[in-house]
Order: sequence, then C-alpha cells, then structure tokens
Amino acid sequence: MSDFNRGYTSIPAGRADMAVDAGLRSFMLGVYNKVALGLLLSAALAWATTYFAPVRDLLYITTPDGRLAGFTGLGMLARFAPLVVLLVAMFGMRNPSPKSAGILYWSIVSLIGIGLGVWVLAYTGASVASTFAITAAAFGALSLAGYTTKKDLTGFGSFLIVGMFGLMIALLVNMFLHLPGLNFAINVLGVFIFAGLIAYDTQRLKMTYYYLGGDQAAMGVATNYGALNLYLNFINLFQFLMSIFGSRR
Repeated sequence: MSDFNRGYTSIPAGRADMAVDAGLRSFMLGVYNKVALGLLLSAALAWATTYFAPVRDLLYITTPDGRLAGFTGLGMLARFAPLVVLLVAMFGMRNPSPKSAGILYWSIVSLIGIGLGVWVLAYTGASVASTFAITAAAFGALSLAGYTTKKDLTGFGSFLIVGMFGLMIALLVNMFLHLPGLNFAINVLGVFIFAGLIAYDTQRLKMTYYYLGGDQAAMGVATNYGALNLYLNFINLFQFLMSIFGSRR
C-alpha cells in the first residue's frame, strides 16, 4: 500500500544542493513528525482494539485465553478499509489541498491503527515490542541513507514499485493456496522491497522539496503524502518482519 500519489516528480539527485538547508530540514522534520505521531496514534488504537473488550469483540473472535480465533464481519471490513480509502482517494483527489491531504493521512493512520490489534492478539507482547524496535531502527538507518546518498535512486525505486505490485498479486494468490513456502518467500521479498522503498521515498521527498521551489500549498500537500508513503512503508516492513520473526501466542 505504499507508492500512493507519486505524481510529485523530482529533480535528479545530483542537482540538489547538498549543503545544509534550513528549509529542507524544516520540511523533512514536518514529514517525520507526522510519521511519528501517526505511529503513536496507531499504537494507541491497536491497544484499544486489543485490551478494551467492547471494541475488541466488535472486530475479533478470540479464545478464552485471549488469542485471535477469527474476525467478525466488521473486523473484515476494518482490514480492507485502508486499501479502499486509498484507491478512492487515488482516483478522486485530483487537486488535493493541504487540508484534504491531511484528512486522508489521518484517516488512513486511524483505520490501520484499528486493524493492528490483530498482531497483538496473535503474537506475544515481547515479540511485537522487539520487532517494532527493530523496524524503527531499520527505518531510521534506511531513511538516513536515502537522504544522504548522492546516487539517483529513481531507477531502483521504479524496480521496487513493480516488485510491490507483484508482491500484492502473490499475496492474493496465496490467500487461496495457503502454501507455506510461498508465504515465507513473500515475507522475505516484502522486507527487502519496503526497506528499499523507505530509502527511495526519502530521497524523492528531498528532491520534491527542491522541485516545488517554495510553493507553500504544494509543500503542505507533499508533507502529508510524504508522511503517508513513509508511514505505509514502516507498517508494511513491520508486518513482514512480524510474519518472519514474531512468536505466536
């Protein structure tokens, strides 16, 4: 679910001024702050859907000892709601404003946060916490690499985007086949694809800042969409890592 609204093109990496730029720093901090707040909101909503029984029972079917046993109808809708909202916005928001882009960002964050309770119900708290910490460390390192590299990642990013769509098709196919070997391969590929997209999207954001040339309205939209892309990359990386390394309850 990454790669939303990549209409903000960039200038070549080699053309950007690599000197310390207060405007660029402020722009990137705005993006990272939104991502951090989005993750905090998602964590709070995941906690509520896991430990607040009235809400949990609306979404999940659980065993007497609190493990995940299935989804209610509303829970199934919650699982697919973020994708539906993304697709509707992709085709419906042709000229977004900073406000509408912000509403989209926080709507997606909230919907995904509601659905994240499934990981807490299915996996041990220790593995969720450790995997989240690993994801955060990897995100920071990969984003820094994308920000500082002078190599143009455009071609690499295009390859990753194609791989991401292939990954989505494989996930849909395996929903019916349930092949353990294919599932493991999907998880491994997912880790590499979204790790690469973190670096690529960070560089693209930096190039977007220079491309927009100080247009505050466009930068407001780019900040929200940039935060959305990085947030989705983080969540997807976390989920694939959980599927590989997480300890089930």
